[in-house]
Amino acid sequence: MEMKKRISLELRNRTPVEVAELVVDNCRSSDGEVEGLTDDFKELEFLSMVNVGLSSMAKLPALPKLRKLELSDNNISGGLETLCEKCPNLTYLNLSGNKIKELSTVEALQNLKNLKSLDLFNCEITTLEEYRESIFELLPQVMYLDGFDAEDNEAPDSEADDDDEDDDGEEGGGPLGDYDDEDEDEEGSEGGEVGLSYATKGLPDDDDEDDYGEEEEEEGGEEEDVRGEKRKRAAEDEGDDDDDDDD
Repeated sequence: MEMKKRISLELRNRTPVEVAELVVDNCRSSDGEVEGLTDDFKELEFLSMVNVGLSSMAKLPALPKLRKLELSDNNISGGLETLCEKCPNLTYLNLSGNKIKELSTVEALQNLKNLKSLDLFNCEITTLEEYRESIFELLPQVMYLDGFDAEDNEAPDSEADDDDEDDDGEEGGGPLGDYDDEDEDEEGSEGGEVGLSYATKGLPDDDDEDDYGEEEEEEGGEEEDVRGEKRKRAAEDEGDDDDDDDD
């Protein structure tokens, strides 16, 4: 989609003077220039033109209240003095993923007296020796370069985002972990019960074994009693025979 058409859609029945934030990422600039923006956007405070094919900022209108400008993943290699002229109150500028190679290109940003955060990540300039030290020396008003200050402390906004992510991860991970453990315990206990019942299936219970032993003892006792009775009767019979012989 062309940038001019995209800006028209983003207005959503508003006039340009009513717009404080404008995002036109991933649309297309036909000639590498800013299209569709006019001086009427004088209340604009945040503008994002990521990956729109920009190679020049020459046609950027005057945006006196603009504080944050996102220009990452474009083809900008110079002409940054235009930003100082048109957006003098910038505090945040993202130029990551552009074709900025030399310190002299960035030097033009010295006139942005309110600039606090500058992002040049993934630009060729970052490969220069002592790149960070040079930028902080060249632009003393800049507190954060590529998200970190001169002492390698992370910018406050980035720290807040990281904290939120960590909190979400802990909140999300905790219950899931507990839930998985409970499932494993339940499955393990169920499996143990099933395996035990299966292993003991068909075997007599302890009570049955005791009953069975008692029955055997009772049967054995009865047999012994019968045998005793037989022996007793046999002895009596023999005694009777002896008496008869005596007679």
